[in-house]
This record gives sequence, structure tokens and C-alpha cells, in this order.
Amino acid sequence: MLGTGTEPRRQGHGNQRLRAIILAVVSVVLLGGVPVFFGLQAANRDPVFASLDELDVPTWAAAQPVDDVSGSRWCLLDCRLRERTVNSDRSPEETAPVYEAALREDGWQPWTPNYCPEQEEKGSYTCWRRDELTLDLWVRAPACVPPPVDGEPAVVPSPDPDTAAEECAGSLVSVKVRNAIDDERTRPQPSTDPSLTGVDPYPTLEEDPLGELTPSPPS
Repeated sequence: MLGTGTEPRRQGHGNQRLRAIILAVVSVVLLGGVPVFFGLQAANRDPVFASLDELDVPTWAAAQPVDDVSGSRWCLLDCRLRERTVNSDRSPEETAPVYEAALREDGWQPWTPNYCPEQEEKGSYTCWRRDELTLDLWVRAPACVPPPVDGEPAVVPSPDPDTAAEECAGSLVSVKVRNAIDDERTRPQPSTDPSLTGVDPYPTLEEDPLGELTPSPPS
């Protein structure tokens, strides 16, 4: 009788010990695994985009951000190129100074290299440098051409001017960040744009190195 009474108690103590171990394992996973997960996720976040997130610009100047990245963070074959496009509710004349002030506050310095921009662009286009990075800021009016309908080619309509002004209000902001070592504008530049002058692959010699040919005697 004593043996049959003690056996259920031992099984009950064993089940309680197993539950305690399971609860301890679950607690360790929740307390340790979740922070590790978010830590890894934060580590994979490009620090340049995180820095752009912290720019002190009002919400009306940073709506609907779209990020794009290409290249390698360690500059394998191609260095990393980060691009961000956002919409602003106000005109380029109001938006550009806001971004320029925010960049200065974040430690960026104005930079005026050749080919900034590479070709004439509408709106405000400025270049900046900070540490090992370069940044291009382009603020311009939005493109207000509607997409094609039912596969037909896009045709620029002629709507009422008042309606068009409402639909095309605001501005478009593009930010491009590159590694300085991968930005050709940080290197010595030619005196003229090679694309305008070109290089003659067959230069004309002023003097013939072979001299004048001697005619062969008649046979």
C-alpha cells in the first residue's frame, strides 16, 4: 500500500519539474531571442538610410519615402549606392532650404565639384560631403504627366489651368549617397570634358618618320 501511494507523488513532482524547465526555456527564448532578432535586424539596416531618417525635416517635406540600394557595402566590384525619393507638399523653393539646413545640422558640408550636376537640371541641385560619403540633393517640381490608359501612348492633356495647378503642387526630392572613393568627382578632373572634345585614335603626324619614298629604278 505504501508503494502505491508514493508513486503518484513522484510522478506529480516530476511533472511539476518538467513544467518549470519548459517555462524557464520559454522565458530565456523570449527574453534573449527577441532582442537578438531586433538587434540583427537593426544591424542589417543601412546606417546611411538610418541617418537620412534622422534628418530634421518636417513631415510635409518627407512624405512617401522610397529607398533603393545597389552595389556592395564592402565595395566588392561596385560600391554601395543609396537612393531615396520623397514627396514634399510644398514648392521646391520652400523645400530645398529645409533640406539644406537639415544636412548642415547633420554635419554635411556643401561641396562644389565639377559636374554637379553632370548635366543641367531643373530645380535645385546641390552636392555635399561628410567623412567618407558624398551626397547629391535634387529638389524639383513633380512630373505631372498621367500614365497611359488601356495600353495607349501617354498624351499630355490640356486640362483646366486651375485644376492642373492643384494636381501638380508640391515637389519631388531625390537624395543620392555614394562612397567618396567611388565618386569620380573626388579624383583629379581633366581640364575639359572628354565627352565634348573626344580623342582622335589616329592622330595625324606632322612629319613622316619614313621620309619620302624613293622610286624604284625602271626595269
